Amino acid sequence: MAPRISAAAAAAVRDWEGYFDAVADAGPRKTLLNALRRFETEGALRDGQPPLAIDLGCGTGRDTIELLNRGWRVIAQDGESDALKRMLAREEFADHPFAAHLETRCVAFNALKLPRCDLVNASYALPFAPPEVFDQLWRTITDSIRPGGRFAGQLFGDEDDWASIPDRTHHSRAQLDQLFTEFEMESLDIDLYGPHAETKYPKRWHIFHIVARKRS
Repeated sequence: MAPRISAAAAAAVRDWEGYFDAVADAGPRKTLLNALRRFETEGALRDGQPPLAIDLGCGTGRDTIELLNRGWRVIAQDGESDALKRMLAREEFADHPFAAHLETRCVAFNALKLPRCDLVNASYALPFAPPEVFDQLWRTITDSIRPGGRFAGQLFGDEDDWASIPDRTHHSRAQLDQLFTEFEMESLDIDLYGPHAETKYPKRWHIFHIVARKRS
């Protein structure tokens, strides 16, 4: 059997089938878990209808499953129909008690329309939006989040090796601050490292890991 391609190598060339294979057994992202802890501290699930999360670029559902398990309603969106098929075929969805709280949508970034929501989760998704659509995409995301709601996810910095690839979007530190003028930055971790010869896909990484709360 041929060795499985690494997630980074697959994403570099938009080999999404290879990427989904590489992360098939992965758990929820730390940024999502961070945001959920903050909502739980605030009592977001205590009363009334479950809050609504949009899992943007949901892939095969590693974050969607965590949201459902914690009682959220979820709109899981991805531009790849194969991702949604793989997600719904997962064993966790066979008899999931919260299955009625899930809606799936196959939508490209340039056609994105979002309802009002409490959380937009975008784990390693937004950097793959072409630069010419990113500003409108970000405006759509910002407008969809209710005051007191949150964004959780990643953006790529301008020192990342992939910044030279023309079909994806990278930001400087100053541009990141400008994007989040309507938010309180609750958690910002910056990865800047590599390349390392011992890794499967040696490259220089520059990643912003973000949890931000929209101002009232």
